[in-house]
Amino acid sequence: MSSLRLLGICGSLRAASWNRKLMLEAARLFDPAEFTEANLRLPLYDGDLEALGIPPEVRLVADQIRAADAVVITGPEYNKAMSGVLKNALDWISRVPGGVWRDKPVAILSAAAGRAGGERTQMTLRHALSAQDAGVDAVTILGAEAGGNPGRDMIGTMVQGATVPQALDVPVVLAGGMGTGRQLM
Repeated sequence: MSSLRLLGICGSLRAASWNRKLMLEAARLFDPAEFTEANLRLPLYDGDLEALGIPPEVRLVADQIRAADAVVITGPEYNKAMSGVLKNALDWISRVPGGVWRDKPVAILSAAAGRAGGERTQMTLRHALSAQDAGVDAVTILGAEAGGNPGRDMIGTMVQGATVPQALDVPVVLAGGMGTGRQLM
């Protein structure tokens, strides 16, 4: 058994979402690692609810982030930004004392049928995480707009030599990066 712990966070709740498949493929390629998927079925952020204490399901996700050696986040693009599910989770986690994201290596990936490939999801997610001192490094968009090839190294420095997973047998644009900031194209 590996001593590495990888946490997956998917910004889509749909069981068969492309982003969940991408997250699971990233975990498979990252192997050997102990993989856990965070449950983002959290209550909507509410200051009145927070005043009663951080909900246990939020505390669990924060503890999972803190315990992980690295985190892979995948998410769709909704209305030119990250999904509400992902934003809500980040809002809650930011309220947990102790800086759970501080210096945590994070890979941001997205699968989308559109030309931008989730570029704005990645941008808004990167902004949100930078405010929490996460170790998010270069994120490179692969796809028609960037002149990239979706069949290339989909996870960048996290997994070298990976190809578009067969599990994603749909026309998607993939993006990602982690760690050293090596560009994928």
